Amino acid sequence: MTESKALILGAGGPVLSADEIALYRNERPWGFILFARNIQEPSQIADLAAAMRDTVGRPDAPVLIDQEGGRVQRIRPPLVEKYPSAAALGALYRQDREMGLRAAWLMSRLHAFDLLKLGINVDCLPVLDVPVEGASNVIGDRAYGFDPVTVSDMGKAAADGLTSGGVLPVMKHIPGHGRGMADSHHDLPVVAASRAELEAHDFLPFRALKDELMAMSAHIVFTAIDPDQPATTSPRVIEEIIRGYIGFDGLLMSDDTSMNALKGTIGERARRIAGGGCDIILHCNGVMEEMKAVVAEARPLQAEALRRARQVEAAFGPGDGSDETALRQEFWGLLYSS
Repeated sequence: MTESKALILGAGGPVLSADEIALYRNERPWGFILFARNIQEPSQIADLAAAMRDTVGRPDAPVLIDQEGGRVQRIRPPLVEKYPSAAALGALYRQDREMGLRAAWLMSRLHAFDLLKLGINVDCLPVLDVPVEGASNVIGDRAYGFDPVTVSDMGKAAADGLTSGGVLPVMKHIPGHGRGMADSHHDLPVVAASRAELEAHDFLPFRALKDELMAMSAHIVFTAIDPDQPATTSPRVIEEIIRGYIGFDGLLMSDDTSMNALKGTIGERARRIAGGGCDIILHCNGVMEEMKAVVAEARPLQAEALRRARQVEAAFGPGDGSDETALRQEFWGLLYSS
């Protein structure tokens, strides 16, 4: 079988265009990602996921989504329930640790019920970023708390809830986006904290969850490690910190190539992502001309990246058989009783 390319691509709308089908068939992305523009109703979502997989001839091809809860929830009511933010769950944890952990596990398990029946098998959750006072609100209430222990504990519970439901988690944004004073969708955040500060705060949750199978990079410059390049394109950050100090040996995907924290043309950005050490180039917006520029720079999955991708594929499976109605009642009961 021809190997997949080290790509995850989006689509422009709720149904694949002829151009998208041709691009996917020719370029064979490893996976796909959905956004609100791709969402109309349940059978349409399932059909879109199936059509994406059909173009690459792989029924287990990853189909990702950002379904965190709070303000980052691509599938919304009435299709699924409106889930609370990570910060709301973190407040439960501070009130009662066990209750908070159970709530984090339950919400992820409910996400898995919602997503798997639609053909979506990867959720870009948990957010393991630890904000500091004054940081950009791009993370904000997406974080479980302002201390790394809370974030580590709750992130682990959230990841386990997804896995129990047959949906795989993606940690983000490794090695940490919490100190960013700018929104990396628009500008490049530069973090001047010392390595000792970063190790004690930002990197800690990722070390705690280093055995997860997937992570998404941070478009952030850490001047103490590499003053010239954001983590996403920095061989030094990826090798010394993500692979070395943190010890993460799973599949590392970039954050979105089209975010303006990255400089240069879309093709130049993709080339630097591939050259920096990320296993997978992520491109989200579904704009055809941009996708063509990205695929021109992408390589086939090979060597360590291929091994990591195969580990992910081997981990897909059915959920644990839990009673969905009972878990929903338990989750909302916890929320309302707090």
